[in-house]
Amino acid sequence: MITLRKITLDNRRSIFNLEVSEEQRQYVASNLSSVASCYVLATNGGSPFPLAIYADEQPVGFVMITYGITGYDLPVIADNSYCILRLMIDKQHQGMGYGREALKKILEFIRTFPAGPALYCWIPFSPDNLAAKKLYESFGFHENGEVCHDELITILEL
Repeated sequence: MITLRKITLDNRRSIFNLEVSEEQRQYVASNLSSVASCYVLATNGGSPFPLAIYADEQPVGFVMITYGITGYDLPVIADNSYCILRLMIDKQHQGMGYGREALKKILEFIRTFPAGPALYCWIPFSPDNLAAKKLYESFGFHENGEVCHDELITILEL
């Protein structure tokens, strides 16, 4: 069973050590870098949610959800919307359906509106990351025509 959990002193190293495959590294920052980015966002008025993805009691991935980011070059849809800025499943745990189950849990979490109300969730992704595109589309995300930092923007109405 997939669950989302806070990153704690006890689990932080195991989360920081999770990695995607070599060919996927171009698509996602390291988990340590992402957690550091959360600190910067939080100290600048944003509401980041760095969460560990667990399969039963085993950490298998990481997600970084944001809300209320300001002061950056962002797509129009970003205002008062949630963003799944980073999502990764460790290379040793891919192909087991964890990404799909994790995205289901992530959207359930977002729909509790933990940082405030929103109409949309958006995800930036590389145009050549076809696996990500297929996953997002299977949940109802669709491209809105925006490109930000060479990434396509896909959105879902909440």
